[in-house]
Amino acid sequence: MKKIIASLVALTVVAGTFMACSAKGGAKVLNKDKPLVFFNRQPSDPQSGKIDMDSMNWNSQTYYVGFDAAGGGAVQGKLITEFLASADPAKIDRNGDGTLGYVLCIGDVGHNDSKARTEGIRKALGTWDGSTDPGKVKEGAVTVGGKKFKVVELEGKAMTGTDGSTWNANAATEAMGGWATKFGTQIDIVVSNNDGMAMGCLQASNYPAGVPIFGYDANADAIEAIGAGKLTGTVSQNVDAQATATLQVLRNLLDGLTGEDVVTSGITKADKYGNKISAAVDYVASTKALLAQNTGVNASNWQAYTAGKRDPLVKQSNAPEKKVLLTIYNSADNFLSSSYLPALNYYAPLLGLKLTVVQGDGQNESSCLDKFTNLGNYDAFAINMVKTNSGRDYTDKLKY
Repeated sequence: MKKIIASLVALTVVAGTFMACSAKGGAKVLNKDKPLVFFNRQPSDPQSGKIDMDSMNWNSQTYYVGFDAAGGGAVQGKLITEFLASADPAKIDRNGDGTLGYVLCIGDVGHNDSKARTEGIRKALGTWDGSTDPGKVKEGAVTVGGKKFKVVELEGKAMTGTDGSTWNANAATEAMGGWATKFGTQIDIVVSNNDGMAMGCLQASNYPAGVPIFGYDANADAIEAIGAGKLTGTVSQNVDAQATATLQVLRNLLDGLTGEDVVTSGITKADKYGNKISAAVDYVASTKALLAQNTGVNASNWQAYTAGKRDPLVKQSNAPEKKVLLTIYNSADNFLSSSYLPALNYYAPLLGLKLTVVQGDGQNESSCLDKFTNLGNYDAFAINMVKTNSGRDYTDKLKY
């Protein structure tokens, strides 16, 4: 009996020592308790646009980082109307019929960002009829050089590729070719939900020379096109601010920050490493979303947005290295591949984060989900989904 008691005492001591060592060395964090940031594609219903708060409340360390989509749509609309206000009516109205006709490249009818941009464009031109769907518009009006014109949306079309991918530049090239043939001189303006599709339109062999065209994203090639006089304007959603905020939130959570500090440290105020994002970023507590602000880009300011310029207030830190698994919905997406990913790869080492990036095909969620594996090897996760209603598919994999 004494031997049994002695053994139990010894076992208790050993167990206590083991637990103390584990606590001292840091107990293993379960995947369900690790930091998770959705970025660029906000978890939401593709029909109603309602935010998927089940995904956003997956755990206390779940956030979204993007940009002010509604505000961005308004910025794009204002960019267009300000251009028209000072334009020559005789040059804009190509056939002199007193009506301005425009065609619209829609990225994805089920994407919140696409909806917001379409709404902003239509409201600015007076064609908004309460819907962002193709064809659901009314006659609008706008002032050009002091003269009022009727406005009609000749056609709005979702740019879906032959493989099912959305925001497709090749589809925009084909659509523009068809529009130029179908509508001829009725086309006075071309508007796109993003730069990739706008640049696709410019690739059409019969693109009507001199017709103003507006994009969105401020991609490097689009900025160059503005400088060359080919693209009229675009909107910067401050990709560096978004990329840094995505990483900074993860850094803050991994460093044990809580409450307001998670969404302010290194973002709107300097963190302990001395970093702070230069551009304006707002936090919306109701949806746990950090949103970068938008700015219009045109011939007057395009040089300030040329490629290679990084945020000077984000510098090398001595933060301990942590591993992050990050998904990108489509390897062929122009904005994500040419702007967002390079920014992520630039800032991640500065913040002590080692990224493992997996990229999908833009069509099948499985193209990302099948690579969302070996989760125990990572300290945190950053997710960019193929479909905005796929948040649960990822959180389900984090249960274990």
